[in-house]
Amino acid sequence: MGHFDGNMCPGTLGLDGGLWVNIGIDEFFREATLRICGSLEAEEFLEDSFWYLSGFIPVERMVLSYYDPGKGKQTILAEASVEGGRLVKQALIQPENIRSYSSRSALETLVIDRAELHPTAQPWIAAGQLEKDSSLIVMRVFVREDMIGVVIFVAQKGVRFSREHERMVSTIRKPFAIALANCARYQELMELKDLLAEDFRDLQSDLIQSVDQDIIGARSGLKEVMDLVRQVAPLSSPVLLFGESGTGKELIATAIHNLSSRKDRPFVKVNCGAMPDSLIDSELFGHEKGAFTGALKRKRGRFERASGGTLFLDEIGELKPEFQVRLLRVLQEKEIERVGGTEPVQVDIRVIAATHRDLDEMVRRGLFRQDLYFRLKVFPVNIPPLRQRRGDIPPLVEHFIGKKYRDLGLVNKPDLAPGALGRLIEYEWPGNVRELENAVERAMILSRNRPITFPDTGLPLGSSMLSSLSMETFDQAAAPDQPELQPLEQMITRHIIKALKLAGGQVGGKSGAAERLRVNPSSLRKKMRKLGIPFGRKEKGRW
Repeated sequence: MGHFDGNMCPGTLGLDGGLWVNIGIDEFFREATLRICGSLEAEEFLEDSFWYLSGFIPVERMVLSYYDPGKGKQTILAEASVEGGRLVKQALIQPENIRSYSSRSALETLVIDRAELHPTAQPWIAAGQLEKDSSLIVMRVFVREDMIGVVIFVAQKGVRFSREHERMVSTIRKPFAIALANCARYQELMELKDLLAEDFRDLQSDLIQSVDQDIIGARSGLKEVMDLVRQVAPLSSPVLLFGESGTGKELIATAIHNLSSRKDRPFVKVNCGAMPDSLIDSELFGHEKGAFTGALKRKRGRFERASGGTLFLDEIGELKPEFQVRLLRVLQEKEIERVGGTEPVQVDIRVIAATHRDLDEMVRRGLFRQDLYFRLKVFPVNIPPLRQRRGDIPPLVEHFIGKKYRDLGLVNKPDLAPGALGRLIEYEWPGNVRELENAVERAMILSRNRPITFPDTGLPLGSSMLSSLSMETFDQAAAPDQPELQPLEQMITRHIIKALKLAGGQVGGKSGAAERLRVNPSSLRKKMRKLGIPFGRKEKGRW
């Protein structure tokens, strides 16, 4: 073995069986650094480093690891030998009595004649990662708050590392420090990327498979809406959703996106009424570095982030006239300009807008641009309020109870008290589904694991027949004659319920309620949905 004096570096017997290498330290450092920092993949740069360094020291195996002082965990990241490099990612828990030794912040290189004689090697030996009589060079390469990096050189059996070998590898501590730091960050980013990609795939799959199931009423009160959704979703045409607050416009927009060819691209939401005027340009179109005070770097706006996907403009009626002009230009030219920018940026987006306001009236009053209105209103969809689809209230209530009882920490799913659903069905619901969800949550909080009664929800008791009827039983369907006229829908409801009771809950077929009432079964079912009268196989037992 030659002497390593810092100028020349005579190597040991190489793996080719007899090559003696004489090389200057500068060239050694340069060539070693090129291999150590040549890849972000730990197994690749470690293998390249192994083959180069094995020409100078009798290394059988190289191991790259890092220690987390907070968790007392040593992670073997990768290893390399004559068989190649491989990613290991094996965790070793350090015993309490040696954690202080492993946590030392000193950057050092140690020569260990026998692994079993060093305390920090014990977990490695126990895990089968080291032989007891292995000779080691342990090089601590860098320290950060949550990580201490270590490169371990393992000698061939019967061979011992020398102080000359220690001095040689110490010269390349810095390149190993840089490589391990970069590799650690790269691994973290790749793991996050994989997690995000997996979560995105799962989310998209769930949304696509259950779009009908998630939209309560997709086969009843919202059937016509969902038919329109399926027709327009595969296209790139703009869609304008009309509906009162709380009817589920965002849910319908999401369904359109997830049934479209853009489903794997971003779905970006913008609430046009929630952004301050001073920030709306920057939020929608982005800005260049230095465009204004506080613009420390370039920022992509919502339009750029949605490129290739769908942009959902909620509450479009709240958009100020000056911003309506900019939006119209984007829709016409399919390009934007960042605040402070000089070059146009092409964007490929599908726009879905929504509003609870009367845009026709706003156009007449000059509050909304007519050309923008027509640009957005290519395919209008009206979402009916909850009071026009009362038949959806029972499944919605069931859905909200099932969704919230675990969130509220309730052990058992609560039942509805007799008459509770009747009160909900007769109420007008000015806040629609959102108001219903809040009413259910309040009632569940107040019920304290008792049947839900909706005592303090602000729902009026009313005088209609349904307020005194349990949706579970409808036992009091036949009430005595009243001295004054009853509302027509109430009388129709009573008549249908009476027919259902006589037919044992059967709507169609021989002796069914439709035959007894001498109407078409489909027409009767439609009427029952409108009146909120339950029917179907699951409801037969009620009659």
